[in-house]
Amino acid sequence: MVSKLHSAILGLCASFLLGSVAHAQVVPLDRVAAIVDNDVVMASQVTARMAAVRDQLQERGAPLPPEDVLREQVIDRLVLESIQLQMGERAGIRIDDGSLNQTMQQLAERNGVSLEEFRAALERDGISYNQAREQIRREMIINRVRQRRVAERIQISDQEVRNFLNSEAGRLQTAPEFRLAMIVLPVDETANEQQVRAIAETANEIYQELRAGADFGALAVSRSTGDTALEGGELGWRKSSEIPGPFADAISTLEVGEVTQPLRSPMGFHILQVQDKRGASEQLVEEYNVRHILVKPSEIRSPEETAKLSQRLYERIQAGESFAKLARGFSEDPGSALNGGSLDWVMPETMVTEFREVMTSIEPGTVSRPFESQFGWHILQVEGKRSVDMTDEMRKQQAINLLQNRRYESELQTWLMEIRDEAYVEILI
Repeated sequence: MVSKLHSAILGLCASFLLGSVAHAQVVPLDRVAAIVDNDVVMASQVTARMAAVRDQLQERGAPLPPEDVLREQVIDRLVLESIQLQMGERAGIRIDDGSLNQTMQQLAERNGVSLEEFRAALERDGISYNQAREQIRREMIINRVRQRRVAERIQISDQEVRNFLNSEAGRLQTAPEFRLAMIVLPVDETANEQQVRAIAETANEIYQELRAGADFGALAVSRSTGDTALEGGELGWRKSSEIPGPFADAISTLEVGEVTQPLRSPMGFHILQVQDKRGASEQLVEEYNVRHILVKPSEIRSPEETAKLSQRLYERIQAGESFAKLARGFSEDPGSALNGGSLDWVMPETMVTEFREVMTSIEPGTVSRPFESQFGWHILQVEGKRSVDMTDEMRKQQAINLLQNRRYESELQTWLMEIRDEAYVEILI
């Protein structure tokens, strides 16, 4: 498990920068390897990164480059990282301990171990957990710098979006997808009319059983002769453009869990079940019209006093005082306080977990009890709820994301060359 976890750590950083997480042991006589604007790269960092890259290449069975080539590439990588970290510092980008701890927890979970087991395995493998943690913090900062600086260079016009959506590739990429299961009753090509009629009746009996609540997977195992019968008829995810026309038409109006009537094909009779779908033709999204009051702990108000204040405000609202007036007087959310705490219409997925859970659990026209999130204590009022068809907007956003992703890598490489050329860099080893 140790070597696998070591590889996983290296792989995580590779997903950000193709870098490493380990630093070398403290070198008694360290020296500067490169000066990069207002920062320096130390020889110990170069040595540690070279060792980590060697380990990664050996684990993959890849050949090692000559030592001088490896050193040059590593120094160049560390110089670029230094430039981006300095950009992040100037931009005020910070990774709080909560976000960093969550990333470490996710890394441990991906490897099927607890965080404590993960830490112990790293230590046994000669990697300091704290050093690995701080390296990942660095990688996260660099990733945010890249997302911010490279994304702003990529401009997608409305015409490009329209052209993409109207192209064959665009229609394929944005087509709805269905997770399907199928029961197949084959009809031999030599079957006579009476035999075909008997198979059709059997298919209809199965359909009626399904309509009555029978388990589709169980019937597929016992009655279907399809290739995936023993898997409950599972076909997996299929885009609508990949499904034969009559089948696609039959499932297009079904809700998740519903089944088609028996469908005839040259092979026989088929019954399909829609087990899940995504990117469907109609995307209805729930929106909530909400107000909130936010009070936060500070140097002059302890967390306990903040909780008590939120409770007093809640009691005043319950006694009949205006929510909007109290929000203007007490809320510490600058974006909504002047508007009486109004956030207007919002979608649940745009809110933090605690806010989302309370917002979606109370009835319109009611006020929540005080609850705490990472921002402080909230009191929430839901004024309305509606379903909005976001189909066109979602398709456009999906197209924009796909077009941006296509350009990102080339734009990233251009940007990295530019910031390297613009920086003051002096290599000393």
